[in-house]
Amino acid sequence: MPLSKLSVPLWFQYQKQGKDVEKVKQRLAEIANYVDKFYRALNIRVALVGLEVWSDSDKCPVTQDPFTTLHEFLDWRKLKLLPQRPHDNAQLISGVYFQGTTIGMAPIMSMCTAEQSGGIVMDHSDNPLGAAVTLAHELGHNFGMNHDTPERGCGCRVTADRGGCIMTPSTGYPFPTVFSSCSKKDLLVSLEKGVGMCLFNMPEVKVLYGGQKCGNGYVEEGEECDCGDLEECMNPCCNASTCTLKGNAVCAHGQCCEDCQLKPAGTPCRESSNSCDLPEFCTGSDPHCPANVYLHDGHACHSVDGHCYNGICQTHEQQCITLWGQGAKPAPGICFERVNSAGDPYGNCGKDSKGSFAKCEERDAKCGKIQCQGGANRPVIGTNAVSIETNIPLQEGGRILCRGTHVYLGDDMPDPGLVLTGTKCGENMMCLNRQCQNVSVFGVHECSAKCSGRGVCNNKKNCHCEAHWAPPFCDKAGFGGSVDSGPMRLADSESVKVGIVVAFLCLLCVGMIVCIKRKTLAGLFISNKKNTIEKLSFFKLQDLESCCFLYFAAGQWDPTGQTVLGTHFQQTKHMLGHTHTLHAGRLLSAKHQPYHKVPVYTRYVFVCVSLCLILCK
Repeated sequence: MPLSKLSVPLWFQYQKQGKDVEKVKQRLAEIANYVDKFYRALNIRVALVGLEVWSDSDKCPVTQDPFTTLHEFLDWRKLKLLPQRPHDNAQLISGVYFQGTTIGMAPIMSMCTAEQSGGIVMDHSDNPLGAAVTLAHELGHNFGMNHDTPERGCGCRVTADRGGCIMTPSTGYPFPTVFSSCSKKDLLVSLEKGVGMCLFNMPEVKVLYGGQKCGNGYVEEGEECDCGDLEECMNPCCNASTCTLKGNAVCAHGQCCEDCQLKPAGTPCRESSNSCDLPEFCTGSDPHCPANVYLHDGHACHSVDGHCYNGICQTHEQQCITLWGQGAKPAPGICFERVNSAGDPYGNCGKDSKGSFAKCEERDAKCGKIQCQGGANRPVIGTNAVSIETNIPLQEGGRILCRGTHVYLGDDMPDPGLVLTGTKCGENMMCLNRQCQNVSVFGVHECSAKCSGRGVCNNKKNCHCEAHWAPPFCDKAGFGGSVDSGPMRLADSESVKVGIVVAFLCLLCVGMIVCIKRKTLAGLFISNKKNTIEKLSFFKLQDLESCCFLYFAAGQWDPTGQTVLGTHFQQTKHMLGHTHTLHAGRLLSAKHQPYHKVPVYTRYVFVCVSLCLILCK
């Protein structure tokens, strides 16, 4: 897995640290450094992009009820924090002691989402390592990691008496500092599903907490590269002591940098990871792959009956398979309606702000507890998941067996037996905030309408065009892709087209020469010898390219648009951002470009046409 970077701001109540703001900041920075160190083993960097101490009053309710505190903090993050400071995940570190044995809580598989990418952590130890381990544990849940329970048979290279692994259900002293084989597997499965789309984007280095430093692994202002300190740097293109490029190196980092040089434009640098993701391509001018983009929320999934949400295609069927194994499928709608109308631990639409189970309205029933049929005899996610079976009699006779689950995953995780946000719950409908809502709330149809039927809308509300059409609206010939993802046309495919264009024009030239020598069609194209052929005769043969370009750009070629032999040969290309239409007899351009900047294949066309003109004379 390529190196991914997670930008995380931290919020803290500071009464526990003697109301010393600087002491609090120092402690939080130390916690963040520990977490970054833990996740480096998973090829993920955790970048601290913000740190705020609530010294006067809490900006959201913080109580001993961890569920309510998490709910309030995530709401505050979505409505207040995200619009002000872009980030991937936010964690609240609190000095308040939560009820029971809970020392942290976070939603599972929620990384990068606007609604649930965050968690709460209790600062439960004088040693900052304690809070760091809890924060890393809750981040793990955001990434889709489950607990390392005995029945999972997880491999941990550290024995329990020495701390064990980070995702153990309960944490004690000594504190764990490594991830198990189960955690690594859970992470890979989540990433394959599309969890963590934001990790592929570089964090804004100008807002990194702690200031600029050569050797921290982030290329900051004034640095050409940064491969870490002298001991860890293995990059042949970067000088670790000065953070400058070596020798003739043009780049040192990034998926579009190879052997210290930039890869050509159009080179794939990130493939689609799932049915809602979009590919990215090198631009030819930047060593980094463009920021990860995916289909607009509400867009239909490719090849799957569902809707995209945060780059993931969630379906009832996939969730049933996750819980019950292969062969499982969603139960009929009546199961969702009957079971989830109860408003109890086994059938509900989640909890309200007071922590009480909420009944599902009939229209929202498919957004409550997941109901399945078939599959294994018991849930396949571990012994802490129990089967809740309900038999529902039918009016026409017979009964339907509905299979739900109640999962005991500890006090730090909301119920994973609930239908996931973004799951399709009807035609053009998806689950949002435990309600079945129309996808039109995202504006996906209006966004797609501007793509001329030749592209799809991405999460930045821009068109991702098909291979032969140009962004931003896919209404002109071009190289595909989007303004966000780079051109998707490969260089070798352009070479083939160049060859076809050159061969075709040269064949035209040969045909014209034969016709002219026979005096059969000379009158068709030599209508004004003084204004055309005679002018070209003043140029030497070695000046053909510049002669032809200047002649065409000046607009002196046949203004009627009539072409040789009464035919049209038209090829539309992009020259430095301007569309030029080339006919066999003229070049129409709104702007004139220096000859050396004209694409090579266009110069070949000019040479062929020039040869035709000289030989025809």
